[in-house]
Amino acid sequence: MEEKIRIETPYIALGQLLKEVGVADTGGMVKIILAEYNVYVNDEHEVRRGRKLYPGDRVEVEDTGTFIVEEA
Repeated sequence: MEEKIRIETPYIALGQLLKEVGVADTGGMVKIILAEYNVYVNDEHEVRRGRKLYPGDRVEVEDTGTFIVEEA
């Protein structure tokens, strides 16, 4: 299932998005998730928690869901 995430800023970091949607509670958990789960941004494997996400970007987290970044 795809969940739409609205942002009011030009971009959001991948780590911030993962915390925002409840996949991770802390930055440390974000590191663990990126190391142990397959996370894809626009169908490309991603391990950088600082990756900037812009409206239209699609984030898939293994066993968790898909998130679409939208402009508020």
